[in-house]
Amino acid sequence: MPNKTAQVDQFLLIHSARADNWREITTLADAWAANRGARAALEAAISAVAPAEEYYAYPGRRLLSVLAERIATDDAGGAARLARRISNGLLSHSYRGRQSEWDVHDEMSGAEVTDIMPPGTGEARGRRPYFEVLFVNSQPATRWEAFAAEIRRLRRPEDGFIYEPVLVGSFEDAFCAAALNPDIIAIVLAEGFPYRSRHDAPVLRSVLDPLGETEGPDMSALRLARGLKRIRPELDVYLLSDRQVEKIAGDPTADAVRRVFYAVEEPLEMHLAILEGVQARYETPFFDNLKKYARRPIGTFHALPIARGKSVFKSDWIRDMGEFYGLNLFLAESSATTGGLDSLLEPTGTIKRSQELAARAFGADHVFFVTNGTSTSNKMAVQALLAPGDIAVVDRNCHKSHHYGMVLTGAQPYYVEAFPMTEYSMYGAVPRATIKRALLTLRAEGRLDRLKLLDLTNCTFDGHMYNVRRVMEECLAIKPDLIFLWDEAWSGFARFSPFLRPRTAMGAAADIESWLQDPASVSAYEKQRADLGDEPSDEALLAARLLPDPRLVRLRVYQTNSTHKSMSAIRQGSMLLVKDVDFHTVEAQFHEAVFTHASTSPNQQLIASLDVARRQMELDGYGLVMNAIEIALKIRRAINEHPLISKYFRVLGADEMIPAQYRQSGFKDYLAPGATWATAVKAMNEDEFYLDPTRMTLVCGTAGFDGTQFKGLLANEYDIQLNKTSRNSVLLQSNINNTRSDIAHLVRVLVEICRGIEKRLADGGEGERAAFAARVKSLMTDVPDLPNFSHFHALYRGDAGRTSPEGDMRAAFFHAYDASVCEYVPLIGAECDKRLKEGPEMVSANFVIPYPPGFPIMVPGQVLTQETIDFMRKLDVKEIHGYEKARGLKLVKPDAVAAKAKRSAKAR
Repeated sequence: MPNKTAQVDQFLLIHSARADNWREITTLADAWAANRGARAALEAAISAVAPAEEYYAYPGRRLLSVLAERIATDDAGGAARLARRISNGLLSHSYRGRQSEWDVHDEMSGAEVTDIMPPGTGEARGRRPYFEVLFVNSQPATRWEAFAAEIRRLRRPEDGFIYEPVLVGSFEDAFCAAALNPDIIAIVLAEGFPYRSRHDAPVLRSVLDPLGETEGPDMSALRLARGLKRIRPELDVYLLSDRQVEKIAGDPTADAVRRVFYAVEEPLEMHLAILEGVQARYETPFFDNLKKYARRPIGTFHALPIARGKSVFKSDWIRDMGEFYGLNLFLAESSATTGGLDSLLEPTGTIKRSQELAARAFGADHVFFVTNGTSTSNKMAVQALLAPGDIAVVDRNCHKSHHYGMVLTGAQPYYVEAFPMTEYSMYGAVPRATIKRALLTLRAEGRLDRLKLLDLTNCTFDGHMYNVRRVMEECLAIKPDLIFLWDEAWSGFARFSPFLRPRTAMGAAADIESWLQDPASVSAYEKQRADLGDEPSDEALLAARLLPDPRLVRLRVYQTNSTHKSMSAIRQGSMLLVKDVDFHTVEAQFHEAVFTHASTSPNQQLIASLDVARRQMELDGYGLVMNAIEIALKIRRAINEHPLISKYFRVLGADEMIPAQYRQSGFKDYLAPGATWATAVKAMNEDEFYLDPTRMTLVCGTAGFDGTQFKGLLANEYDIQLNKTSRNSVLLQSNINNTRSDIAHLVRVLVEICRGIEKRLADGGEGERAAFAARVKSLMTDVPDLPNFSHFHALYRGDAGRTSPEGDMRAAFFHAYDASVCEYVPLIGAECDKRLKEGPEMVSANFVIPYPPGFPIMVPGQVLTQETIDFMRKLDVKEIHGYEKARGLKLVKPDAVAAKAKRSAKAR
């Protein structure tokens, strides 16, 4: 069997490997029963999975003991039937709702068929959500089964949920169980357990050591609680103690514990506390209330005819829409904000409560629900945080909403460039040195006080994740009150992964907050200050790993996430997360931004989906994100190791997506020889940029397809949809929705496409092969250089620094509204070439955004250079926003603007 994937060392694949291993065990048991295999092979396979199986409730010790007994007594048929039942139960999760799955004597005929079918979509009402509770205790293992039986006897028919206990007896086992078993969502700690596992520790340590949990003087339950909350902050942790519970409860380090009990004097209360803790996460105030609203007989006299569905279901002409969407969609529609509903503009009831729960789940102080996408979330944040004349350091490669936000506010963008990946016609992320140099330039110009915001995309479309904590700490060392806006539209799910969370805005902010509160932070800062001296040069500051003065820092962090892009929210569902010690100074501005951008008629279903998405991620997110990562790794392996597919396609590794100087750990790729969970965690901790494993850049230019062409082929011929493309690649994304069946479909399609290429090349002769090679060369070698931002025209730099590149983009944007000061110049022709060489300078009047790459290569007020024009001329994409091929480039005439301003001044 594939033991290499069964090892805990292969942590990133552990969940799918478990199901695979049990299918392999079933195959070995069937072979033994049919006299085609050896009993020893089956025993070895079971022995290999046994240690990790103790971290799961199912199949549990009873079923495993029966399986072992049948093997020991040479009952091959019985062992095969039980192995198949266990395997099917794990595959379908039928054990969660079917009590007979736990019965060691249940050998119903036909179980093999029914058990592999998952619950139907109509079965939810009769099922109670299932979860598992980890009990960490110091009792002998011989007592565990009896203890588990006592816990099960506490169940009551009126309980809203049902859980199974998982028992372990050490610090190591507790940590591994929480890391490996996503069904565990509550933990009960009884003091007195040892650190070491009773199993072979080297296997376990491959999980523990990368997470920073090693043996030390403090092996208390409170330390374990803190460690568990660090990797899975959504967990409820309960502590049972037989000593001074009053003192423990008052200990500041007990914040990780939801409730402290005195030993087990109140087992029912503990049971009820566990259920209450889950209920607190299961609660969806707005969605719950919307369901109640839909069941009430409401008379509607407001301007929403579709509410209650009468206009739909009574019509012969649009009834099909009602039949398609279902009655509840219309019963739950309303434009009212009273009668139990709430207002998104000024929430005081269920929406307010839902936003508070989202803040808890995502580690924020405040959350705003947004129903028209993260484009709006970004513009709201920019509007609330910036005023005319403020300076913002902005990734020039960021989403257009940030650029338009600068236009709306009149803030001056100081554009910084991401590192280019010219071969693939895309940009990466902005190097930390570039960001620091921008801040130091503004400081030298005496303009640092006008810098208000650092605005970056994390992760980028293509998966580049910043070392967020490092970026914020080093910037705060230069400007202690700098505000950060992290556009995490594509990675909102990362909160629920222990090794992606530190790379998120809220995760890093929490780490910085803890550091600021640690007295050792002042000592660390003072040591650095002494090492650097009183007047360190800019070069010294650029080279140093800067720490901020914790006594001066004002931690102000904002994060936007497209909930609909990575969680179970309806399209355009977004959240704006706030962790700002000075939020009270901008709260009124945020409400004004909400009034400006939010609809007065937001979609109720969309708000409800944000509520539900939060619930799912708090209760199920850890496992869902892990599954998305597993899917991505399997796709990478299936493509890159397939003998035919890999001839024409490949998924780029971190070593091809991130230059070596930004991978300080030396990490190359998740599938590189020798790569383990430990090397992935090392890269996450150390590297300047880290590649989100769920984002896969699939090179298609080597198969003769440009990105747009290949995207169309997949959609039109094979029913495979994807989003982003480049000149010679497409982006595959795995998410919480994907299954291994999706992998199989993708692989099958790629094989078919490759076979078609092979046949065409074989049948077409030398001419076809030459044409194919030329096409590949044009896509992979003859790629245009990526243009950097040039500079703003002097007309828009009257308020700028001598060496800093910021400009008044808003003025240029509105000059484009005046036809008398604008002109058009054809992109291709003698006039454009002459202007580039002899002048006058060509100044863009608007944003020009080709798709791909999908970011502005021209912004209002920018002087166009040969570099930008060459790139535009080589583009072979059909969609270019802001450019009319028939008319050419729209330009501002600076002389005409100046002359008009002079005439206007005289008239006054």
